[in-house]
Amino acid sequence: MMATKTQSTKKTILALGVMLATSFMSVQAQADQLADIKAAGVVKVATFDANPPFGSVDAKTHQIVGYDVDFAQALAKSLGVKLELVATNPANRIPLLQSGKADLIVADITITPERAQVIDFSVPYFVTGQQFLVPVSSPDKLEEYSRARIGAVKGTTGEQTLHQRFPQSRVLAYDDIPLALTALRNGNVQAITQDSTILAGLLGGAPDKAQFKILPDLLSKEEIGVGVKKGEPALLKAVNDELLRLESSGQAGKIYDVWFGPETKNPQPRTFKIEAR
Repeated sequence: MMATKTQSTKKTILALGVMLATSFMSVQAQADQLADIKAAGVVKVATFDANPPFGSVDAKTHQIVGYDVDFAQALAKSLGVKLELVATNPANRIPLLQSGKADLIVADITITPERAQVIDFSVPYFVTGQQFLVPVSSPDKLEEYSRARIGAVKGTTGEQTLHQRFPQSRVLAYDDIPLALTALRNGNVQAITQDSTILAGLLGGAPDKAQFKILPDLLSKEEIGVGVKKGEPALLKAVNDELLRLESSGQAGKIYDVWFGPETKNPQPRTFKIEAR
C-alpha cells in the first residue's frame, strides 16, 4: 500500500514538474516579441497621423511623416525589418500595444508613473515641457509671474500646474490656445502657458509673432519615450540600444533639426540628449 502511495506521489510530482516546465516555456515564448518581429520581417508601430510635427499625413505623398516617424524608421532598420505604421490617437495608443495590433508606440507619449504600470518605456527620445508665452518686453524669469494673470487651456495639466506652482496668480481658463492668445493680445492676461511645441507652433503662425517671446525656463518637464509591451526585455533593450546609438552618431540631432531646427517654421533649440538610465 505504501509503495503504491509513493509511486502515486512521484507521478504527481512528475506531472506537476512537466506542467511547470511547459508553463515556463510558454511564458518564455510569449515574452520573445523581438524574435517574433524578426521572424515576421515587419514591426508594427503606432504613431499619430494628425499631430504635427510628430506625425501627420503629407499633403503631396499622402504618407505619414514626422519626428516620431523618423525614429520609427530608424528602429525598424536597426531590427532589420520593414516598418508598418499604425495610425492612432491618444486614447488608442496603449490598447493597440496591449492587443498586439502594434509592437511599439512611437506617438509623442509622455512617460508617467500611471502609464508605466501597464507598459514599459524606453529612455526618453524627446523632452518638452510647459512654458510661458509673453509680450516681448516682459520679464524673462518665471518667478516674475507668481502674482500675474495667466491664461491656460481649460481642463489641461497646464492649468493644474499653474495653481500648484503659482497659487497667488490669477489663472484664467480658455477653451483653446488661440483664445488664450487673443486674451494676451488684448492685455487681459500677462502670460499664457502650454506645452513648448504647441506654443512654438502658435507663435510661428502668428502674424504679430515679433511682439511675443517664449520664456526659456520650463514650468514642468515631460519626457517622451517609446512604449513597449510589459515583459519584453529583449525588445526594450533593442529599442534603447538603437536610441542611444542614434544619439552618439549624431543622427538623433539631425532628425530633431528636420522638424524643430532653425530652418523650420517652429524652430526650438534642442535642450536635451538621449541618455541611458
